[in-house]
Amino acid sequence: VLLVESGGGSVQSGESLRLSCGASDREYTFGYYCMGWFRQAPGNEREEVASMSSDGTTTYTDSVKGRFTISQDNSVNKFYLQMNSLNPEDTAMYYCATRAGDCYLAASWYNIWGQGTQVTVSS
Repeated sequence: VLLVESGGGSVQSGESLRLSCGASDREYTFGYYCMGWFRQAPGNEREEVASMSSDGTTTYTDSVKGRFTISQDNSVNKFYLQMNSLNPEDTAMYYCATRAGDCYLAASWYNIWGQGTQVTVSS
């Protein structure tokens, strides 16, 4: 299965974006898996952003708590990252990822990744 992100773009500080993650295989139901969003800025390591387990439990890295929300829509088999109050420090390539089993907010845990979508926030 391949994951495809969309929704990235260039915005001003304080604005919002919603990222989407879909699967190439319609039989791959995100609701059964751990779902995660990660980001990587140039010169930096990949950073955990948010995760959601199959039971709906969510986890966020401290820098995005209260601003970002991970969610899922089973009717269209996608999951999302709603990003509000964006600031220049949020500028990065954003990746979605999944894997079966328990859910952890750690990039090394996930085994299925998308190609990324760029988010650029200017001040």
